[in-house]
Amino acid sequence: MEKYLKNRCEQISHELDEISAKFSKDKDFEEEPSQDSEEEKSYKDRLDSYQKETGLTEAVQTGIGQINGIPVALGVMDFDFMGGSMGSVVGEKITRLIEYATNNFLPLIIVCASGGARMQEGSLSLMQMAKISSALFNYQINKKLFYVSILTSPTTGGVTASFGMLGDIIIAEPNAYIAFAGKRVIEETLKITVPEGLQETEYLFEKGLFDLVVPRNPLKSVLSELFQFHAFFPLNQNSIQ
Repeated sequence: MEKYLKNRCEQISHELDEISAKFSKDKDFEEEPSQDSEEEKSYKDRLDSYQKETGLTEAVQTGIGQINGIPVALGVMDFDFMGGSMGSVVGEKITRLIEYATNNFLPLIIVCASGGARMQEGSLSLMQMAKISSALFNYQINKKLFYVSILTSPTTGGVTASFGMLGDIIIAEPNAYIAFAGKRVIEETLKITVPEGLQETEYLFEKGLFDLVVPRNPLKSVLSELFQFHAFFPLNQNSIQ
């Protein structure tokens, strides 16, 4: 009996040592930075972080340039900056670009690459859809000017639901992922399976969603021909390539 109790005490002592070691290990693990620490940053800190990492101020860059001598107003979204999400600054920059193009009678190009509205800004980000669409209405309907939307991968959410699909001509890149709601969201919400390729350029083109599917290499010449067809010509005829 004495031998049994001694062995049992040693066994219990060994088990307690293992539990203590495990507890210490778990505690150390919990004190390590979480993988979700990026998500726990404040919105301002995340903006500062992306600005340092990308060298960009926001998820869209806008400006005036030329394509084979034809002046154009151009906006380019960058997915590397918070997934190209559309917040108040993005909406304001695109709206001002459209208004500038309207006042100066310039053709407009917007290259879309976005995960949609920026959730950190709540309803303010959703309001950008209406603001941009209103500016486009004046540009396209009232002034009869020409807007080309170029959809790259991915283009989703509020960008797809607004200016992404409002182009007079909509061009998509091959094999691009283009949708409103993502595959996972649809499957979880509707409890259905979304077939592979259903939200890619080639399938959507067959259904009539785009006017053209154009790879990047010939895109410049395609845009130049489109603008000239719609009576936008080079400032200098010698600049035509």
